[in-house]
Amino acid sequence: MAKDICIFEDDHSSQFLPLTYFRPVYNLRCGISPLRDKIVRSYSKAKVSLHCREYLADYMRLRNPGVNVNEISSDECLFVNGRVLADGSLAKKIPLNQKSDVVYVHGDSVVAAHVSGPVLKKVKGRLNSALTVADFDSLPRTEVDVELVAYPWNLVHENGRQLVKDYELSVSSKGKKIRGRVHKGVHLAGKDIVVGEGSSVKPGVVIDAEDGPVIIGKNVEVFPNATIIGPVFIGDNSWIKVGAQIYENTSIGPVCKVGGEVEETIIHSYSNKQHAGFLGHSYIAPWVNLGADTNNSDLKNNYGTVKVYVNGNQVDTGLQFVGLTMGDHSKAAINSMFNTGTVVGVCSNIFGFGFPPKYVPSYSWGAAGETFTTFSIDKAIEVARRVMARRKIELTATEEKLFRKIFDLTSDERKRRGMPV
Repeated sequence: MAKDICIFEDDHSSQFLPLTYFRPVYNLRCGISPLRDKIVRSYSKAKVSLHCREYLADYMRLRNPGVNVNEISSDECLFVNGRVLADGSLAKKIPLNQKSDVVYVHGDSVVAAHVSGPVLKKVKGRLNSALTVADFDSLPRTEVDVELVAYPWNLVHENGRQLVKDYELSVSSKGKKIRGRVHKGVHLAGKDIVVGEGSSVKPGVVIDAEDGPVIIGKNVEVFPNATIIGPVFIGDNSWIKVGAQIYENTSIGPVCKVGGEVEETIIHSYSNKQHAGFLGHSYIAPWVNLGADTNNSDLKNNYGTVKVYVNGNQVDTGLQFVGLTMGDHSKAAINSMFNTGTVVGVCSNIFGFGFPPKYVPSYSWGAAGETFTTFSIDKAIEVARRVMARRKIELTATEEKLFRKIFDLTSDERKRRGMPV
């Protein structure tokens, strides 16, 4: 009987770039929590180890002390794909207490695998690479109906449903819901409203939870006259600015400052959009700053499906609404505009008038409508160090090494655009 689970990355991680340059797929957020937390919640009594691409391993060890990374110490293990959108039924469909080895599949993807003996020994030797179906090809297969995300827009599209599920599974039954201060003059509609300890909701705020829960974490400041329409999650230590309009299916934070109009968007953490401007159907990675009056389009003028660049190729999302995907530590100046389905890589700086290309390579520097140049790695690290220091977080030597590795990994992106590398 397995007592350990290993949350693993398969060979689809590149389909989530640029969001997965700085993290494994399972650390991406959807709903209240990252994918990893939903899996752990399903197997709450199991010991957890983590598997990731080799260049991320040292960083993951730094951020997860006491957790095995790319190492399994037991002689029996349940591997669970980090792309799984785990709900309350996962442990029933894929129980921890298997009597024999088996691989669970959904289409061409491995969802999970209970492994021991020679097969586990083989897999242990492969833990510095992405795991694939071939690593479990000697095991009997069982088809299982479990949802796997495949692209960043899946996370955005599913965010509202995950907000409701996460609320029902981990928030709704936890005692008193209003622990922070809700000032006189606040208008509350609906019963599924959570305000965490140390949070303050100022006069004139409207929180509408009639169509879905609104979960406000600890030490959050909701400034006067903001409107929040659920389902919405606001993470710890975030600010929602004066007059902000936060529409349904949105997750923000922790530690974000957000104003203007935001709809059906995930703002992961430590990112700012403090001023007026529209952000919709988008995924914003950590340490991003969007200048005043930054706007993105999330709907084409012909109402057709949106195509997005993935690994240099356009992929038809099949969706009418897809906004901006922006990687870690990227910045947009005031009055920036982004077309439908635009992707901006990590550590890029965009300014000027007009629309930038629908794909902006990582470590780019330049004005929209003009030729981009390479943002030097030393300057990118120095900016990141300054930004993080403002939040009293040190950029470690391990993280600096990660920045440099990602700079090398993204050189082909810049070459394809004719940029100096």
